[in-house]
Amino acid sequence: MRDEEQKVTKVRIKGLDTLALPETAYSLWASGRLADLLLVPDGYRVEVIEGEIVVSPAARFGHNFIIAAIEQAIRVSGDGQWVATSGTGLDLLGLEAGYIPDAIAMDAELAAEANDADVLHLVPDQVELVVEVTSSSNAANDRQPRSAKHRRTKWSGYARAGVPYYLLVDRDPAVITTTLFSIPDEGTGAYLQAESWKFGEAVHLPEPFGVDIPTDAWKPWSTGPVGT
Repeated sequence: MRDEEQKVTKVRIKGLDTLALPETAYSLWASGRLADLLLVPDGYRVEVIEGEIVVSPAARFGHNFIIAAIEQAIRVSGDGQWVATSGTGLDLLGLEAGYIPDAIAMDAELAAEANDADVLHLVPDQVELVVEVTSSSNAANDRQPRSAKHRRTKWSGYARAGVPYYLLVDRDPAVITTTLFSIPDEGTGAYLQAESWKFGEAVHLPEPFGVDIPTDAWKPWSTGPVGT
């Protein structure tokens, strides 16, 4: 193994200290080996964000309830044009980042092609919309960076990768807002347009989806110790 292939990566998970990896965190993630190497328990999500490994705990029902509602709304829109799925990795190739969005919406034909090819991860060109639902343990990773001086987030990564729509459901009790980001600027890593709704207001996904999603049953995250 050449010296340049060695990398020490900070691991953000309780009980683990910084450790040396045999390859870059991204290359291990892209090949599907990172979670096994870290002995991550089933149900946990492993991502590589700006070169840093982020391990998220399994979500509570309220978190998944929102994701299921969004996926259902997308599936019934467009006369079967769209496939919505969760738990699938998104390989941001040129950025050397690997995310697992809470949900992904993609054209049904592209979904069928990916299924036939038995791909390990999707790539941004296959995706029309990504969804993230915040949790107290890692909400900052999903949101827009507070300033240009702050570390880039998944918001930045999705924009840099050219994902057309990013739907962020922020369950923070101080926020409880859903925002649809659009018009990604790949050069600056920013979305140029945003529209927001408070919980209780219907979220409108414009064409090519053309669907309204009720949010009356959506709730902020628990203030308990797990907080997802």
